[in-house]
Amino acid sequence: MNAPHPLARFLQGFFHDYLAAQRGLSPNTTFSYRDALKLLLRFGSDRTGKPVDQLALEDVDDKMVLAFLDDLETTHGNSTATRNNRLAALRTFMRYVAYQDPVLLPQCQRICALPTKRTEHKTMEYLEDQEIGALLKRVDLRSRHGFRDYALLLFLYNTGARVQEVVDLKMEDLRLEAPFQVKLTGKGRKERVCPLWPETVAAFQDYLHGQAREGSPAPSVFLNANGRPLTRFGIRYLVRRDVTLTEETCPSLKCKKISPHSIRHTTAMHLLQAGNDLSVVKDWLGHADLNTTHAYVEINMKMKRKALEASQPPASRALYKGRSKWLKPSTLEWLDGLSKTPLIMCSDVPSAAPARR
Repeated sequence: MNAPHPLARFLQGFFHDYLAAQRGLSPNTTFSYRDALKLLLRFGSDRTGKPVDQLALEDVDDKMVLAFLDDLETTHGNSTATRNNRLAALRTFMRYVAYQDPVLLPQCQRICALPTKRTEHKTMEYLEDQEIGALLKRVDLRSRHGFRDYALLLFLYNTGARVQEVVDLKMEDLRLEAPFQVKLTGKGRKERVCPLWPETVAAFQDYLHGQAREGSPAPSVFLNANGRPLTRFGIRYLVRRDVTLTEETCPSLKCKKISPHSIRHTTAMHLLQAGNDLSVVKDWLGHADLNTTHAYVEINMKMKRKALEASQPPASRALYKGRSKWLKPSTLEWLDGLSKTPLIMCSDVPSAAPARR
């Protein structure tokens, strides 16, 4: 009988050699893989009665993984999307294990073959012009962090940056002299340059001037009350707080669940509605695949169809009054006959269907 394969032996190589050295993934992506495997190990320990350090690859079969995924939804209340993300992380790990030890290939293949669960397609939340305007207007510039909060919101709207891109933003990435621009580092450590509005530059200058007075030497742009870089959760809290405060003057916000990523959606929609090409929006947002950007086109087309349906001309029936002749059998019979006639001359095409007798 073959000796069991300890899980711990593969974990170290997976995180240090494969994810970090070979694939060069960002820390946040690595943490996502770590969390998925930690949850699986705890579940496997409870299920088998073994300590985590004694778990072997043979203990983690496709049935256990499927039970683990179901447990995420039923016990932990995870969404279907989170469940699928955990499965994607486990698939990556199992492919690595199969490469390291081909003897385990059949077991790894069965786990990798587990299907992802279908998720609900939710509508993207974004802000209309008057809503983003009300949100920016609501910031109290007289408060201690008013200039920071205003610069943060305007920067999010200007660039459509992801939250992590804002967290990673350094002073050296900003160019506040003409041409105004900022360098953002996105997923896969891909860099892109976005232009800055003069209003955004002015907001940064006001914020950084006050920061210089406080003598903060931090290289990060956006800092919290303790002079440390704002975290993703800190930015999310600030945006949601400002949205809640704006609901008094802009009631439509009460019906929307707004996050920093919603402002990114807002930037994309407004760029598209302003007539910019889809490829421009793709580069602006830093999308790797044009299909990702195409989702905004579908939303925009739905809006246009809705507007068209709501604004039919009053005489629309009269415009189609004389066109019912195309529904008469003689015309349809002529169209059917095209496939039976070798060559149709222009003179053979009926100018109008004969009146029915």
